[in-house]
Amino acid sequence: MSKMVKFILAFILLIGLQLFVFNNIQYSGYINPYIYVMFIILLPVSIPSWIVLLISFFTGFVIDAFSGTMGVHTFATVMAGFAKPWLMSLNVTHDPSDAGAAVSIKNYGLRWFSIITLMVVLIHHLTLFYVEIFSFSGFFRTLLRVLVSTAFSTFFIILLNLIRSRR
Repeated sequence: MSKMVKFILAFILLIGLQLFVFNNIQYSGYINPYIYVMFIILLPVSIPSWIVLLISFFTGFVIDAFSGTMGVHTFATVMAGFAKPWLMSLNVTHDPSDAGAAVSIKNYGLRWFSIITLMVVLIHHLTLFYVEIFSFSGFFRTLLRVLVSTAFSTFFIILLNLIRSRR
């Protein structure tokens, strides 16, 4: 199967999981896993940054359209897409011949994938939750929400990637 078709199927699956399963997981307003960010993480290193930004915009826009939020996910996803190429460039152990491969545990190892996932998700969640409240009142409550949701989102993304890599 071509890489493009695999990415389209991954996009549809992750958006569907987010909208129908993970949007319904909430606990006291602190646990809000957003696994659709995994799609941005999976994009190969070889994709130009401007295309990553366009894909990030489209991904966030789709979530906003179906969630009734007004651009909050779009903004946060573009921020994550903006940070991803820079975070990927920090990896000194990356083999340039694998630049066209999807970013995954299978291709990059659990430790490195976990670090990249944690950083991208943290940037996404910081942006998402602070833009959502658009205020610094309740700063520490929102920070706790960011940290707890980041932990759960990262856990689910790593779990989904482990399941995906076992096929």
